[in-house]
Amino acid sequence: MTSTAEDALLALRRLTGREDAQFHDGQLEAITALVDDHRRALVVQRTGWGKSAVYFVATSLLRARGTGPTLLVSPLIALMRDQVAAAERAGVRAVAISSANAHEWDEVRARLAADDVDVLLVSPERLTNPRFREEQLPTLVERMGLLVVDEAHCISDWGHDFRPDYRRLARLIESLPAGVPVLATTATANERVVTDVSEQLGSDVLTLRGSLARQSLRLGCLTLASSRERLAWLVEHLRELPGSGIVYALTVSAAEDTARLLADAGYPVKAYTGRTDVDERVVLEQALKDNQVKALVATSALGMGFDKPDLGFVVHLGAPSSPVAYYQQVGRAGRATDHADVLLLPGHEDRDIWRYFATASMPRPEKAAAVINALGPEPLSTVALEARVDIRRTPLELLLKVLDVDGAVQRVAGGWVATGRPWDYDAERYERIAAARENEEASMLAYEAATTCRMELLQAALDDPSAAPCGKCDVCAGPWYPTDVGSEAGSAAVQALDRVGVPIDPRAQWPTGAASLGVELEGKPLKGKIGPELQLQPGRVVARLTDLGWGGVLRELFAPGRPDGPVSDELLKGVVRVLAGWGWSERPVGVVAMPSRSRPQLVASLAEGIARIGRLPLLGSLDVASGVPASSPGGNSAFRLAGVWGSVSVGPALAEALAGVGGPVLLVDDLVDSRWTLTVAGLELRRHGAEAVLPFALASVG
Repeated sequence: MTSTAEDALLALRRLTGREDAQFHDGQLEAITALVDDHRRALVVQRTGWGKSAVYFVATSLLRARGTGPTLLVSPLIALMRDQVAAAERAGVRAVAISSANAHEWDEVRARLAADDVDVLLVSPERLTNPRFREEQLPTLVERMGLLVVDEAHCISDWGHDFRPDYRRLARLIESLPAGVPVLATTATANERVVTDVSEQLGSDVLTLRGSLARQSLRLGCLTLASSRERLAWLVEHLRELPGSGIVYALTVSAAEDTARLLADAGYPVKAYTGRTDVDERVVLEQALKDNQVKALVATSALGMGFDKPDLGFVVHLGAPSSPVAYYQQVGRAGRATDHADVLLLPGHEDRDIWRYFATASMPRPEKAAAVINALGPEPLSTVALEARVDIRRTPLELLLKVLDVDGAVQRVAGGWVATGRPWDYDAERYERIAAARENEEASMLAYEAATTCRMELLQAALDDPSAAPCGKCDVCAGPWYPTDVGSEAGSAAVQALDRVGVPIDPRAQWPTGAASLGVELEGKPLKGKIGPELQLQPGRVVARLTDLGWGGVLRELFAPGRPDGPVSDELLKGVVRVLAGWGWSERPVGVVAMPSRSRPQLVASLAEGIARIGRLPLLGSLDVASGVPASSPGGNSAFRLAGVWGSVSVGPALAEALAGVGGPVLLVDDLVDSRWTLTVAGLELRRHGAEAVLPFALASVG
């Protein structure tokens, strides 16, 4: 009879395809703890150490001993695909249930019933699916041989990538029969996260921590004066970086703009963001793995789970908000190579972006109370609920997950219900989380200004006791990267950043729920499509606030506390360029200004300047009918439309001016967010004789 160690080594060699493969320090210890001792274990090891080998080998051994399948909770579809492929190499039969393979679910259920599956991969979100939770999960729990929680830092409030759906795993662990082993794995957990995850795993948790040093990575940080210089550096020096890699950006628009600039400069690159179609992501990931592109210019959407062992470099155009998150992303590089380059190009706008994402993820007590009060024992879909509470779809879905984990609401067939359990806003907890994030941001700034080894700083941020100087980063050995920006590359960057004119699509549909909020036109509730007789034409803004080039100018203009004033000559020149390149089918015959509470001088001078330069009549301004158009951010479409409905009107003077011209009018505003204020204003202009309305504003929020 062979030993566990012998059986495990055979399974490892099947997994790797190498007859000489040996376990790394800690791998066999984790496997035997799961297989022989049926323990609960937390493995914190660097990327590339082989955490997946632990759970696939353990699964192989447990299945040979007659246990049921392993349930592997994995956060990303891309990660699931790689894990299924890796399992097949080990002779482990793995299948996934995700939104990407809904057509295969019936087959997966049949295979589970026939005990023809060794590993079932699911996302944490799948645990909220009523049918899965009620029909399949109880049977799985009874038969389960091993539970694996991959990327376990997501469980913790303190983790850099906390996800509410992961929190319910603690309940699943509590429901497991005695003796079912549990494995949690992560490469990015400091001591606070380790403690939090260990508590959720239960008592007597075996924690295996290894050194997080990445000997293959050569770290550096180059601070340049502007977005132009950072992009120019990329244009000039990207080809010098080894192999193929990833260029990370903090926002979708920055990723798309950077990819466009690099492509225009002749580089084979593609953008990869949260807006990228699921099927397209598969194609782009494979293109990078096959070295068909020099780089993917990506947001954090390309992070956990992407596995290209020979990834040659990672460049950050802007810094993540914590050293832990940064370590996770740079960990994509150099997993199976002796050398990979990692360079950070921080930006002045980084802190503003950090602040936005930090506040967007925090639940607000009044919003939570509104959701709970709107729900009852009868299920409400998210769409129906959105019509009752003033919260946009994405934050509403996040808030529902938080409330679900806290037990105040539950997802059932047909939607969401209130459980009747009391819910209190844990202000102290969220204050502690906010304080921790501020400390992480300070640590990231300290990393940028480091005077000691950068790898040692990253290890220390993860509470790695083995942190020591690496000897190869730019602090230890001096800058290894060029610091110059040539004039030709700088000119290309200037041209890219100087592009103006971003389309804004007109609203085509009245929002669901608007009628229930009293939005009516001539006594009839508004629903369905917006008729062509009332709809705006496609419009333009100079730039989005998140853009790299003009976005910086506009962010400064719209910064909180910035006093109102007339439009600058520089900005007006940019406006003229947008209008000149618009390509409208029919030139506007007049200019109409929106009323503004916060920036009346800016909007008035903008409308006057356009009319003067374009030699167009300034027809006047809309009137404020009742209050001033709402311009506060947030809220869903139905509530935002209701907030501005009836707030502007066409006064006698403007009505007379409209009657005297024939053709489209240019409607001028300062800042576009939801587009409902422009939609309502355009509707009023159309009803008073404007043949068409062309909306124009200086900036859009997104």
